[in-house]
Amino acid sequence: QVQVEESGGDLVQVGGSLNLSCSVSTTFRFDMYAMGWFRQASGKEREGVASIDLNARTTRYPDSVKGRFAISRDNTKNMVYLQMNRLEPEDTGMYYCAAAFGGGSWLRAAGYNYWGQGTEVIVSS
Repeated sequence: QVQVEESGGDLVQVGGSLNLSCSVSTTFRFDMYAMGWFRQASGKEREGVASIDLNARTTRYPDSVKGRFAISRDNTKNMVYLQMNRLEPEDTGMYYCAAAFGGGSWLRAAGYNYWGQGTEVIVSS
């Protein structure tokens, strides 16, 4: 059984920053899961915005957030973070944390086994 829980969403002004957190409860070692952050805006498909491999050696981002978002993980605390800087109105949406057992899914939502309920980010202009 794996439980994923996000926190940290908020209303923020354009150009501001937010740091999202994700805690994972699992009977397996946390470093057996690759982790990803996804977002879904109203009326749009869910898209991957950041992913990190089992041991935090490799991260991936789409061009839309590259240089502004940074994913990190603390395998001693079963935590994943998403630091978001220079936020834009287009970053508004529900942000989901997801876990993929064994890794390899990167920014493909279909490859993730476990999902949180989401935390809402609203970027106001």
